[in-house]
Amino acid sequence: MTKRVLIVGGGAREHALAWRFSREGAEVHAAPGNAGIAEVGAVHPVAADDLEGQVALAKRVGATLVVVGPEAPLVLGLVDALQAEGIAAFGPSKAAARLEGSKAFSKDFMARHGIPTAGYRVFDDADAASAYVRDAGRPLVIKADGLAAGKGVVVAKDADEALAAIDRFARDRELGDAGARLVVEETLVGEEVSFHVVADGTRYVALAPAQDHKRALEGDRGPNTGGMGAFSPPPVVSPALERAILEEIVEPTLRGCAAEGFPFRGALFVGLMITGEGADRKAQVLEYNTRFGDPETECLMTRWGGSALALFDGSAKGDLQGVETEWDAPASLCVVLASEGYPGAYPKGRAIEGLDRAAEVPGVTVFHAGTKRDGDRFVTAGGRVLTVTAVGATLREAADRAYAAADRIHFEGMHLRRDIGWRALG
Repeated sequence: MTKRVLIVGGGAREHALAWRFSREGAEVHAAPGNAGIAEVGAVHPVAADDLEGQVALAKRVGATLVVVGPEAPLVLGLVDALQAEGIAAFGPSKAAARLEGSKAFSKDFMARHGIPTAGYRVFDDADAASAYVRDAGRPLVIKADGLAAGKGVVVAKDADEALAAIDRFARDRELGDAGARLVVEETLVGEEVSFHVVADGTRYVALAPAQDHKRALEGDRGPNTGGMGAFSPPPVVSPALERAILEEIVEPTLRGCAAEGFPFRGALFVGLMITGEGADRKAQVLEYNTRFGDPETECLMTRWGGSALALFDGSAKGDLQGVETEWDAPASLCVVLASEGYPGAYPKGRAIEGLDRAAEVPGVTVFHAGTKRDGDRFVTAGGRVLTVTAVGATLREAADRAYAAADRIHFEGMHLRRDIGWRALG
């Protein structure tokens, strides 16, 4: 029987999933989807965080599996609502999604279960947080407790920058209620790594590590974004370090979830800081995400060699027995093509040229993030517009292919980073 999959969300991550599932013969639906997803499946104008609308849509299309992409509907409890109607859903329960939905909850969870992370304090009062920062006299990280679309973390270089972040988050409520509570952390220095596992409540399948590039400009400068590119695997994660990550972080996390009454199903994405050198390297948790990362998913799905449907369906139904990690490609790298002004205000409706020529580069797949159809052409409709992804026998080959394809695409004001993978490539 043909699998009928509904993907909740509308970015490049969801396009990568839709592409993968369609290659395996699934009938794909997405809500709200995007113009790229519409090339491989049906899209429906239902907002990702419209829980009633998503449940009704899943019933209407006869979805045999719903895959929830973004964090907001997970935190609101979409998986619980789907399961209550007997619909298999990939993603954590509302209780388990608190690991991403509340920075304070997740830090306290790590402390309870002995999971390595930076020292921290939680503040419900902006004045108390400001006084702590003034007394500390050292660089600190200021985090808004709630969901903030990647804009709720400031790695402050000095007290003035930390105090300004407290003002913006807690006093000015720049992020709404997400900044009402603050987490103030010690600063960790090293290389950031994204580590994903897919869990079924008991077992897990570890995927390959990846490395994201958050800053808007080359050399890791400029404001934070949703991600300007990624690659997999990063050489900083040796086999020994990967074993340590699983034994000291992933497994205690999953055991802790079960012990506290919310067994974890879905994608657990652990943001790590790798500190030290050589054999002395160790991993500490920066944050949990309870869904696949974007743009990391684009790299992982193009590398994946097994059945993605079996992986996602097994997780949703609580049975990953027999599902193993399989890779077709040794390396993958992706480059985000962004609108002028991103991550700030940006124009829309600019014509995109060269997509067909880009797809002709060997090993390349172009995923849509912020696009829409305008007659027979695609136009820009978001800050991150496209994610150009390439696989290769080596990371260098993947990078060369991704940039060769990116250079065939054009829209007015397009900008990209030309140093994705710089730590690994030199």
